[in-house]
Amino acid sequence: MGELRVREATVMRLDRFLGALQRTVGASTAKTARTALSGMLGLAARYDAIDSNPTRDTRRIPKSKKEPRALDAEERTKWLARVEANEKARRWELPDLSRFMMAAGVRVGEALATFWEDVDFVAGTVDITHTVVRVKGEGLLRKPRPKTESSMRALPLPSWALALLERRWAEAKADGRPLASPIFASTTGTLRDPNNILRVLREIRESDDFLWLTSHNFRKTTATALDDAGIPTRLIADHLGHSRMSMTQDTYLGQKTGDPVTAQALEGLLDKPSDPNSGDNPGEPILTGSDRQAADQGV
Repeated sequence: MGELRVREATVMRLDRFLGALQRTVGASTAKTARTALSGMLGLAARYDAIDSNPTRDTRRIPKSKKEPRALDAEERTKWLARVEANEKARRWELPDLSRFMMAAGVRVGEALATFWEDVDFVAGTVDITHTVVRVKGEGLLRKPRPKTESSMRALPLPSWALALLERRWAEAKADGRPLASPIFASTTGTLRDPNNILRVLREIRESDDFLWLTSHNFRKTTATALDDAGIPTRLIADHLGHSRMSMTQDTYLGQKTGDPVTAQALEGLLDKPSDPNSGDNPGEPILTGSDRQAADQGV
């Protein structure tokens, strides 16, 4: 397109270009390109270089719904091995951050906003009450509540996640860090920028096997592990901080505190499976209600 003169940017050429972009790269990129072209050609129209903006007559680019994908057992092992072996990933604490996000099912901003004072090592829980945002003119802020009101929750953690936090807390105390400081702090003890974390993640994943990976896939991994273990949808929604139980059920939840069975189901999430293709069942199934009663009766 950059080789064309303004008057050569016809509706047909623009439409073909955007259609090809959508097929080869994706709808999101095609939408961005359409916006840029519309802005440039709109300016040309305002200066009478062309009669009208041809972008307006191109076909609308349909929304593409990309379902988040969970990491299976083999992919979890491979990803953690990759970030452990990468010096930059270790410097940005991606190994521990990846594990924590899979254990808690939190968003990256929520993970970075979690302070040591939010962790109850006796109860084995972590309070998710804040998120990190960047505000123009002010810098990074610890926003006093996460994405939605339902995102404020107390989460029980599996023992391996608690062991990870205990190790990090021992290191933080040795460095003189107070309780009112981030679990995943910068080298100076301040908040980390979620955008920088995501940028490093994109750099580390640059290969065919992990090009699809985003921080949200860690949340999907948590949800899938809980679902495979037989955790009720309501408890999974509460654990993830969703205001809806599912994509198809428009019901707001009132319960904001996680249930300990979610931690039990995540106990074996990072264990190395004997069969990597069957590793999406990290915990023993949790029987509830009628299932438990049937099991007790030997049915």
